[in-house]
Amino acid sequence: MRNETLAVVLAGGLARRMGGGDKPLRLLAGRPLLDHVLERLLPQVAATILNANGDPARFAAWGLPVVADGMPDHPGPLAGILAALDWAAEARLDCAWVVSVPGDSPLIPDDLVARLHAVREAAGVPLACARSDGQTHPPIGLWPVALRHDLRAALAAGERKIDRWTARHGIAHADWPTQPIDPFFNANAPEDLAEAEALLAALATDRR
Repeated sequence: MRNETLAVVLAGGLARRMGGGDKPLRLLAGRPLLDHVLERLLPQVAATILNANGDPARFAAWGLPVVADGMPDHPGPLAGILAALDWAAEARLDCAWVVSVPGDSPLIPDDLVARLHAVREAAGVPLACARSDGQTHPPIGLWPVALRHDLRAALAAGERKIDRWTARHGIAHADWPTQPIDPFFNANAPEDLAEAEALLAALATDRR
């Protein structure tokens, strides 16, 4: 399903706990967080875009399409997911699926997309979400382009919670262990970057 899946890195948040600005541009082990995300994500999908608001030029170095929310007032990650679904429907007709990953999750697993597709197919439902040690990670999910109109209507009606919307349609969960690391660790605050650097080192050691 790799060839039918578009990835979107959600970089449209306000990053209040990080002190504002773009979290994906913060440095981790001397490289932007976004570099770490893309290094793991790009081999798993047919194409990748960024969801970010404001001047797209700040992401020009990565050479990826930058798609802004189509809804005003920063309504949250569902708006970024909808923007990606709409972009896929217009620009990548070969991609019937979108996988979403936050731009502050530098440790995502190499088999994320394959396993999300596998659990969705096994359960016979249209949606899939990542889970580690019993904790779900709603922004890290698999979304069918076919549900974009329903999602747009839900957002227009005021829906903001990912879990509540996905529950309407049926969602499967792909489970990962949290040892030696939680692959869905996200860097929300400046102190999290130091922890993420230690986790990267632990992951590198485990792979040797």
